[in-house]
Amino acid sequence: MLRKLYAQWMYAWETRLTTRDTNRVVRPLEWGFDWLADWIGAADLPIRDALASEDPALLKQAMFTVNEHIIANHEQFYSYETPQDFRLEERHPQLFPTNVRPETLRQDAELKQKAAQGRLPRAQFLRFTSPIRTPYPENDQVNARWYPASEHRTAGRPKQAIIVMPQWNADAFSHNALCSIFNRFGVSALRLSKPFHDIRRPAELERSDYAVSANIGRTIIACRQAVIDVRCCLDWLQQQGYEQFGVLGTSLGSCYAFIASAHDRRLRVNAFNHASLWMGDVVWTGQSTRHVRAACEQAGLAAMDLRRLWGAVSPMSYMDEFCGADATGWPLARTPEWPRKRVRVIYAPYDLTFLREFSVAVVDEFQKRNLDFDAKVLPCGHYTTGEFPYKYLDGWYLGSFIYNAFHALTAPPPAALR
Repeated sequence: MLRKLYAQWMYAWETRLTTRDTNRVVRPLEWGFDWLADWIGAADLPIRDALASEDPALLKQAMFTVNEHIIANHEQFYSYETPQDFRLEERHPQLFPTNVRPETLRQDAELKQKAAQGRLPRAQFLRFTSPIRTPYPENDQVNARWYPASEHRTAGRPKQAIIVMPQWNADAFSHNALCSIFNRFGVSALRLSKPFHDIRRPAELERSDYAVSANIGRTIIACRQAVIDVRCCLDWLQQQGYEQFGVLGTSLGSCYAFIASAHDRRLRVNAFNHASLWMGDVVWTGQSTRHVRAACEQAGLAAMDLRRLWGAVSPMSYMDEFCGADATGWPLARTPEWPRKRVRVIYAPYDLTFLREFSVAVVDEFQKRNLDFDAKVLPCGHYTTGEFPYKYLDGWYLGSFIYNAFHALTAPPPAALR
């Protein structure tokens, strides 16, 4: 009885949090082939007749073909050239809110006033030009707030760093406290602004809508850009002498983090805070993406259509690569060049954005593949993870894992791998 009452209370609280923002916009479905024009042109895919038509069925099938080709050639799709314009920029941090609630706008105004009065400390940000270009120059300037660990905490061991990717529509202060905690462990952190988020958000938007929207191609390219931006951050960290790396992703950030780790062996420590195998499943069923689903339904799409339309940006498509398996799914031998990843998955049974069964499916996949991972369950939902007291429990699960996983990396490897 108490469990049922608690579940009802939690679902009601979660629903209040997911419906309090009034600036979600239902935009009509767009296929977004123009966002993938360079890839489509280079691949010479047999979809020209479909693109020349206005037949929704042909266009849908063409986008299925694009996704299948990306998955078959994913190493190329997520490849890049290291940027040559890495630089550290010092400026006052800004909030870049994504809602118009009075308390958020007051916080934003107070921060701007403190900056103008010189009462807000400046912060360092890594900036560089993303190898993936979009029609928005501001989006193509990557931004990552830099939290270097003090030298006295890193003495006598390899230099370690983690890339932190917050949730969809996060403001620029989200997850910053975690980065400060990691510094206490001697782990430096780059808090990466995802494509179309905070300082990278086009001026025409109040929210970070272009990262996930009813524009199918734009959503794909946003993921491609995010994954490649993570890998570029690793390049910069290596240039600074860092040797061991991890990634932490929350919600949409966990999708980006997973795909980046599947394509980059340097990411050995992996924390996924709310996870799913398929992006389309989350968008179709989640409360926070109901406006995107509405546009897709109006265009006649179904749940399985969306899974296939975003297969190229879904973790399940790269599960073998993440787990270190060959093309047949058989696990590869562990070597110093292909080390075993350490993974933690955190999920919430009352989640109305990433449904519980989606996270359980991730855990099941990891178990089947004998991955070195563990799972922690928060007694709350998706949005309530950021509320008292659950945010502290989530922080404990993340912080303790990061501490132990990086500490384990400093231990000598087993004799079989020496």
